[in-house]
Amino acid sequence: MDNEKLTLIEEVVKREWDMFQLVHNEGGRASCQDDWPTFHIMRSCQYKPWPIELVAMFNIELMMAENAGRNLVMEKYARMMKSTAPARYKEIEQYLPYISPDVEELAEQIISIHKKWMIEHRDRYPKLSARGRYLFTEEDTEWETSSETYLRGELLTWSKAMLKSYYEFVRECEKDGVNLVIEQDKYTVREYGYETLEEAEERC
Repeated sequence: MDNEKLTLIEEVVKREWDMFQLVHNEGGRASCQDDWPTFHIMRSCQYKPWPIELVAMFNIELMMAENAGRNLVMEKYARMMKSTAPARYKEIEQYLPYISPDVEELAEQIISIHKKWMIEHRDRYPKLSARGRYLFTEEDTEWETSSETYLRGELLTWSKAMLKSYYEFVRECEKDGVNLVIEQDKYTVREYGYETLEEAEERC
């Protein structure tokens, strides 16, 4: 991976971290807000399989949000509450940016592909999968947010242009038989000292 891409990823993750620091939880500051190493691993590994053009586009997306006074991380967590805390979500929904039906539909198309990848990852690496989030929105609770709900919350903070570009990338991965969830997890387990997903699965 070239230095230019790694530098862009670092910029993206730092911008997200700064936004994360400004998120206010009803129960007080969350412990994960003080855990930069884990945050850095999880977020950087998400972007490592992306093409550099997409990383650069998202970096600009974050900069534009900053300039507009928006906190995309806060919005992401707020969007997740539609499933995990619906009553509270109804109280705050009016303060969130409007999302058009076509943007929602585009996000759902992306999610449908990711869900297939999640299932494949779970079936191939059940022990690793069990250490992470629940997979699907119907498994959400007030205290547990699924991977599907987390992804939906994130995608719904993006612009339509960013979503379209990411959708094209996801479709290309699908066409080429590349499971993006597995590719991201390959980078993650390496950060924790494993050479392969198979080794990490065996040692779970």
